[in-house]
Amino acid sequence: MKKLLLLLLIAAPVSAQVTPNFTQGSMQSTTTTTIDIDRTIATNVYGGAYSSWSGTNIQASGDDISATGTKFTLKTPGNAFQLEVVTRAAGKIEDSLVTEAITQNTVTTSLSVFSQ
Repeated sequence: MKKLLLLLLIAAPVSAQVTPNFTQGSMQSTTTTTIDIDRTIATNVYGGAYSSWSGTNIQASGDDISATGTKFTLKTPGNAFQLEVVTRAAGKIEDSLVTEAITQNTVTTSLSVFSQ
């Protein structure tokens, strides 16, 4: 009988109630995040053929200045003159390469206050 009673006491579920020994408190947490971004942007600009002229005391023999037989002559011989001719073939006009290095730092601080 003593053995049975001892066996029942060992097999019986045990429960306990825990009471914290604090009444209030706080906790602070800080998280730091760093993001590094390296990027390269390549740009190619294309355009069509282009021809133009401008000047003072100058006249062209035709409308198409890129034509083989176009001649420029002085309007008033003996006076000062200026002539600017711009021609560009069709194709790539400009190349651009931009390289960036971006670093982003984020710091998050949280505070928890608790009481019983």
